[in-house]
Amino acid sequence: MDNLVAKIPRKTLFVYVISLLSFVPITKGADPTYSYIECPNTTLSTTSTYAPNSTYQTNLNTLFSVLSSNSNNASDGFYNFTAGTSPPDVAYGLFLCRGDVSAAVCRDCVVYATGDAVQRCPGSKRVTIWYDECLLRYSNVSIFAALDTSFWGILSNTQNVTNATLFNEVLGEVMDDIANRASSDDSGKKFATGQANYSPLQTVYGLAQCTPDISDSDCNTCLRNCISTFPSCCDANQGARVLYPSCYVRYETYPFYNASVGAAPPPPSPVLPPPPPSTTSTSSPGNGGVSSQVIAAIVVSIGIAIMLFVAGFCFLTRRAKKKYNSVNEDNVEDDISKVQSLQYDLGTIKAATNNFSDDNKIGEGGFGRVYKGFLPDGQEVAVKRLSRTSGQGAIEFKNEVILVAKLQHRNLVRLLGFCLAGEEKILIYEFVPNKSLDYFLFEPQEQVKLDWSRRFKIISGVARGMLYLHEDSRLRIIHRDLKASNILLDGDMNAKVSDFGMARIFGVDQTQASTSRVVGTFGYMSPEYVMHGQFSDKSDVFSFGVLVLEIISGKKNNKFYRSDGAADLLSYAWMLWREGMALDLIDPTLESSHSRNEVTRCIHIALLCVQDDRDARPSMATVVLMLNSPSADLSHPQQPGFCGRTTRTVSNTVQSLESDQSTSKSIPWSANEASSTELEAR
Repeated sequence: MDNLVAKIPRKTLFVYVISLLSFVPITKGADPTYSYIECPNTTLSTTSTYAPNSTYQTNLNTLFSVLSSNSNNASDGFYNFTAGTSPPDVAYGLFLCRGDVSAAVCRDCVVYATGDAVQRCPGSKRVTIWYDECLLRYSNVSIFAALDTSFWGILSNTQNVTNATLFNEVLGEVMDDIANRASSDDSGKKFATGQANYSPLQTVYGLAQCTPDISDSDCNTCLRNCISTFPSCCDANQGARVLYPSCYVRYETYPFYNASVGAAPPPPSPVLPPPPPSTTSTSSPGNGGVSSQVIAAIVVSIGIAIMLFVAGFCFLTRRAKKKYNSVNEDNVEDDISKVQSLQYDLGTIKAATNNFSDDNKIGEGGFGRVYKGFLPDGQEVAVKRLSRTSGQGAIEFKNEVILVAKLQHRNLVRLLGFCLAGEEKILIYEFVPNKSLDYFLFEPQEQVKLDWSRRFKIISGVARGMLYLHEDSRLRIIHRDLKASNILLDGDMNAKVSDFGMARIFGVDQTQASTSRVVGTFGYMSPEYVMHGQFSDKSDVFSFGVLVLEIISGKKNNKFYRSDGAADLLSYAWMLWREGMALDLIDPTLESSHSRNEVTRCIHIALLCVQDDRDARPSMATVVLMLNSPSADLSHPQQPGFCGRTTRTVSNTVQSLESDQSTSKSIPWSANEASSTELEAR
């Protein structure tokens, strides 16, 4: 081999090497991979937004320019800057690139993020956006050198590991190690990675990083907060990440980072004596002094590298395809392994609810009763005992539960698990303490607790939750029963949409765009759904519009009547709008707290949502945009659905179709009706 290589002319060898390299696929630069975004204050007041061409926007543009120009030079992948000098128009901003990415990847991510953040949160003064490759954050108040865990994002893999106990033990060791190393990183990056085997052929990979401007102790605190979230959000998931403004952690069962960066230093090697000098010359005449062994090593190394690259590429491609297909395959054994961590035994549920005692009952609806309970670890839960009319088998029920349980958003009630024992089918949800929205809206003594800022916050929260169901989750879900009693309020009066995904869980046909089984609540259902059984995401938009009008007026749509010709709330709102008296719709308890512009705009948006023509209604993405952008132009609304029709005509139509009407009361947990879910790749 040495002689053969030695005889190859240098020019021919160069061509040979280049030809080998030509087989290596060249990956074109792509946009960074979006993870999550937070606009935490856009729903609180107009002071959290800026107008086009305002001083803040000018400062923000300057901030973006400086961050982008420095994204290629920041040695630790971090940079912050302040644009402007006069509060509240000062723009504070920073970026943090993942510790293992190159300067070019960092630059591309930051430049992309400065445009993407404004598109996703138009007009917002305070935005934090995460990508796989970087984080961008800006605000009109200082965000530098201070630990911030005020809000977070949680993302998790769609599959579970098989041996959860062993996996969690190994994962805990990995995360503990990288948290310690990241918070005491001498390089200043506050970045660490680690890996460990949890079976002979399976490895878990972890990554932790803080913004370098916070202290070591704050970094450790932040990372520990992230890690402590895993058992409750992502137990036994094959991958998950928790994102805080000041830090984040992530783990996967595949290598998702450059293992050579941020890894634990290897143990010191023993010092060996230098080798004795060679007595044989390895240089060959005619090759410029380069030894034949060196040339052979180069060629062989390149060949081996190419083969390893191709083999690795094929392996990852096959693995990705297998992972994608597993979402769509109805594999019973795999499904059972997934639901093990979510399944509770009937004895535990009976003990939690005092054997389904009436004293623990907090609600009842078309699909069963709801009870308050306490799990053995003290966690407070809401237990929904489904009626026994479902036609689903055990495997189908489990499969649907595991899909719905994967849906996580701050404005959705979380499904924690289920119980399946004989004819018993039970769902376990997080308990939301502040009852349902209808309790505060329609009880005169409670209405005063909802001032305008809280009502606007609820409207925006419901909109974000519905947007997640329609477009941002891995399942496309049509709720079909969005109403005030299905909006629960947590301790901070944040809205949480409940009763989503019930069509999957309860076996209602959701594969068709029309149905002979109308499920929902009269007064919230769209005309095309009531009259023809046709449902779509625009059906939910109609229900959202009705809900917004109820929130503004404090009146129930299906129990509203005026002697001046308005038979329902929609007709009354439309009449006031056409007469230029829209603000007469407002709840009298809001007289001293409301913003005229915000209330008028919300009425305008609601009327766009309840238009009779479903194609004219905006999508939930557009609704969120309109709520967050006070300066955006809105189209003129058309006549609402059912406006001008008699109540008797509509009621007769509803009675001609099968309907599951809710009998829920204003209680902490509202009973489920039905929702529709369509499985789509995201």
